[in-house]
Amino acid sequence: MKLNDTVAAIATAAGEGGIGVIRVSGDEAVAITDKIYRGRKKLSTLESHTINYGHIINVDSDDYVDEVLISIMKAPKSYTGEDCVEINCHGGSLVLQSVLMELIKAGANLAQPGEFTKRAFLNGKIDLSAAESVSDIIEAKNSYALKSALAQLNGKLKDKILSLRKIILEEAAFIEAAADDPEHYEFENSDLYNKILAVDKDIERLLESSENGRIIKEGINTVILGRPNVGKSSILNLLTGKEAAIVSDIPGTTRDMISEHIKMAGINLKITDTAGIRKSSDMLENIGIERARDAAKEADLIICVIDSSENLNNDDIELIQDIKNSNIKSLILLNKSDKKNVIAKEDIKEITDIDVVLFSAREAYGLEELESIIKQKFYNKEISFDEEIFITNIRHKEALLNAKSSIQSIIEGIKNRIPEDFFSIDLMEAYESLGSIIGESVSEDLIDEIFSKFCIGK
Repeated sequence: MKLNDTVAAIATAAGEGGIGVIRVSGDEAVAITDKIYRGRKKLSTLESHTINYGHIINVDSDDYVDEVLISIMKAPKSYTGEDCVEINCHGGSLVLQSVLMELIKAGANLAQPGEFTKRAFLNGKIDLSAAESVSDIIEAKNSYALKSALAQLNGKLKDKILSLRKIILEEAAFIEAAADDPEHYEFENSDLYNKILAVDKDIERLLESSENGRIIKEGINTVILGRPNVGKSSILNLLTGKEAAIVSDIPGTTRDMISEHIKMAGINLKITDTAGIRKSSDMLENIGIERARDAAKEADLIICVIDSSENLNNDDIELIQDIKNSNIKSLILLNKSDKKNVIAKEDIKEITDIDVVLFSAREAYGLEELESIIKQKFYNKEISFDEEIFITNIRHKEALLNAKSSIQSIIEGIKNRIPEDFFSIDLMEAYESLGSIIGESVSEDLIDEIFSKFCIGK
């Protein structure tokens, strides 16, 4: 599809609602909509950024299709940078499809996934990182993810990238000038090392934020471990608020992993119930146990469940030691605390310094403490999106890693007293790697791939 084509698509989610919106963008957006609009005045005669009442008609029969409000936004002051029309219809799927069909009959093309945001990027309305944040805003599953995406949309990442690229470009220009005119420029007097070291530290800080960024965006990958019949499945059911797992007194009932998404402490958790950890002669049960151990290795958080109404056995102690040695963020739930407790927090503290919570899945006791500890483990201070940038996109992380590699080559070269005029190539590679984050020096194929993942209408 050509950029100068006029495109249209339903911009609101599928299903019924009070209002549905159809977006039209392109040079002929107003003229095409005029063909199917009946109101007090023709849209082409009206001012930009006005809302106008009227009806959409069937161009073949002249019958009314729907009663509408139409917003006009003329270039360049629109989302796409082109002439845009947004038709506010009644929110039924049939009426929206009918209006869209009339637009296509009148000359509009059906928009591709991400077509409107892609045009906004190509027309210079937003940079590529901001364009990608639009998808993150739509998909945000918690307030942290939303704030992070909004900060990116508002240009925080772009501003940081531009400042780093400015430093790199200035140093590259100095090297070129010194090489061309050695009488007036001396490498010895340059401050290249200190400036590049500062760039390296800034890139490292951005990379360090990517782990928190991933958790903000995707949630905490949480695995529940414990021997059979300690209440793992009951805890999963309590946390999800539904019967997600089968609860049984028969050991080995849970043989495969069951995953659910929940929200706790304002953060999303992907929480997985696993097979009970014990020594077993059952082949199928052992497969489940092995899968549980593998899942724990990939977890952000391990919740180890101990039955507080029974004495610790060798399986419990071995599991606690394994978790302690894993260096994965963990906590221990002393479940069944509504019964007579045989195990106290102090008993666990003699084995490990992992946080311990007295818990009862049956009485929903200990939830607040559990939430508090999880939040403390992952966000031990309030997140300020005014001050911090979180890398949530794997493409951005890869670009930063490439830039850091180039910067590290320069730092090592300076340490080894390699002449500064050898660093131009590394500087420009770092410059281009950072530029790819905001959409400079990126291929058309990459742009197409990025926007193909967007929903139609965005």
